[in-house]
Amino acid sequence: MGALLTVQEQNRLLGIARDAISLYLNRGTVYEPSCGEGSLQESRGVFVTLIRNGQLRGCIGTFHSQRPLCREVAAMAIAAATGDPRFYPMTPKELEDVSIEISVLSPLRKIDDSLEIEVGKHGIYLEMGGHSGVLLPQVAVENRWDRRAFLQNTCCKAGLDKNAWQSPDCTLYVFSAQIFGDSGKGL
Repeated sequence: MGALLTVQEQNRLLGIARDAISLYLNRGTVYEPSCGEGSLQESRGVFVTLIRNGQLRGCIGTFHSQRPLCREVAAMAIAAATGDPRFYPMTPKELEDVSIEISVLSPLRKIDDSLEIEVGKHGIYLEMGGHSGVLLPQVAVENRWDRRAFLQNTCCKAGLDKNAWQSPDCTLYVFSAQIFGDSGKGL
């Protein structure tokens, strides 16, 4: 993973995410923020998670980016608000009640043994037979899952049998994330 983001950089990204969603929902305009120098200019994977009334309201991200981090956060925030297929597009009024969580990712690392997965440290990405699924590191902690439950739920998210992770045809990857959020009303 690149250098850890400072509190100031984290707050800047949270502001960018909220501004991007607001501008898009209210005016249909895609926000292209200025990134400045340093970490916000790096191309890094990122997921943006939206939480309303303590419940997931949207989560979209990417492992690979061709854009600077600040612009990827803006794009993923808009996508989480309007393009997560599990939810209807967010309305401008809802934004008042939403908390934003950003997970800045390390590169994916292929593993050969599921015992390498450290719950609380790693997220899981798996692929098998044209299916793929991902769960962020915090999901296992929030749900109090052990390694096996974490793997099973990642398989289910991919549309696979819950024990598909045990197949030699299943490819497992781990990643870590720097996770931070705002103190919006959604929590």
